[in-house]
Amino acid sequence: MSVLANPQRSDMVSPSATRRPLPEAVRAALQQHFGERFTQNASILAQHGADESHYAPTPPDAVVFALSSEDVAFAVKTCAAQGVPVIAFGVGSSIEGHVLAVHGGVCIDLSRMDQVLAVRPEDMTATVQAGVTRMALNAELAHSGFFFSVDPGANASIGGMVATAASGTNTVRYGTMRDNVLSLTVVTAEGAIIRTASHARKSSAGYNLTQLYCGSEGTLGIVTEATVRLHPRPEEVLAAVANFPDIKSAVDAVIQAVQLGLPLARAEMLDALTIRAINRHSKTSLAEAPTLFLEFGGAAGEAAAQAEQMQQIVRDCGGGDFKMATREEERSALWTPRHHAYFAVLQLRPGSRSLTTDACVPVSRLAECIEETRADLEASGLVAPIFGHVGDGNFHCLILVDPANEAEREVAEALSQRLTRRAMAHGGTCTGEHGVGLHKIGYLAEEHGEAAVDIMRRVKQALDPKNILNPGKVVLLPFAPGG
Repeated sequence: MSVLANPQRSDMVSPSATRRPLPEAVRAALQQHFGERFTQNASILAQHGADESHYAPTPPDAVVFALSSEDVAFAVKTCAAQGVPVIAFGVGSSIEGHVLAVHGGVCIDLSRMDQVLAVRPEDMTATVQAGVTRMALNAELAHSGFFFSVDPGANASIGGMVATAASGTNTVRYGTMRDNVLSLTVVTAEGAIIRTASHARKSSAGYNLTQLYCGSEGTLGIVTEATVRLHPRPEEVLAAVANFPDIKSAVDAVIQAVQLGLPLARAEMLDALTIRAINRHSKTSLAEAPTLFLEFGGAAGEAAAQAEQMQQIVRDCGGGDFKMATREEERSALWTPRHHAYFAVLQLRPGSRSLTTDACVPVSRLAECIEETRADLEASGLVAPIFGHVGDGNFHCLILVDPANEAEREVAEALSQRLTRRAMAHGGTCTGEHGVGLHKIGYLAEEHGEAAVDIMRRVKQALDPKNILNPGKVVLLPFAPGG
């Protein structure tokens, strides 16, 4: 096999045997069209062959910086003629090896496609180019009375968030990327530019192409523009932090709140080790105990009423009194360390790489799954904090390993495999929000069945018959240089 002998293993990716030099005809055409926005500079190639995953960098043969859908279409059409792979790149924050050029080819960097094309407050939508980041969009919306809700933590690009069907801290209230995308502009494997839907809030016209491309990780088409839903900014927002004697108590409090229909805006759980890392990294003094970070929002008086009800649930589950924040700067001071948790955790073991897991289960099974996982991690001897979006059943373990230590990598991969299968055994999924990339390919058949995965392969073959769009990811199909 050309990527990994076993796609569930975390072995470092090595260049595929099917790589070939970039054809001169492709190089010349891209050079002429893009000018200085075409490069084969080694450092830029290395940057575009790496992400936040535990895999070693696997660079492309060239990078082009697109400014428009037409630029992307030209690059794809040029590469398609010679059967050259094409990998879309946003900000490189993915953690499952999504952007690694395992078959070589051309990386299309969309980061310069950073224009907010339209904001329609009356329709509660915005249309943006794929390279716009979520923070840039919300800065644009700052005085509109609306905001874009999907918050994966990293300042990811909207195109990348569509590609992985991202979610995050606000999902419990506002839904995932799938719930917040209305229409896409996509460049197909042939280099055609299509729009998947109108700007209407609903449609029964044909197949739902928007949802087909959302979560396809650049394997079916390249998203260049997106029309997304906006949400009214709550009149009142209140943040709270509460400590618990153990993880199970914290998770139980969130489960009770969800089952009672309490409209939590955010519900994040961090274990004691994560809090310790945050204190070191962000110079905070949080109690080093399992902790819930919560947020409530609504009309005047509603957030306070929600917080009061949640405080009682927390106490009933053995938690302490809330540390509250109402002013925006105070809320930011509470939440900023949570958003920096990933990089804080890496500093627990300098020089390590994180094999980051992504388990999502029905909320009723969450406490049990986390407890079983915690015991498994403690027995391994590795440093592996737990935190996540427990309001929607999603949690993560960052298993820190020495990238040069084969034995540690094997232990970490075994932990990851057990966690993934544990989540599926509890009625969950192999990935709640990070996507399949390279690492989760082998689990798709276990989760969906071979017949369903065969349909996925047939969709891929129909939309990308030459297998040039991010080949080697999501579903494995033979790749032959030249198509």
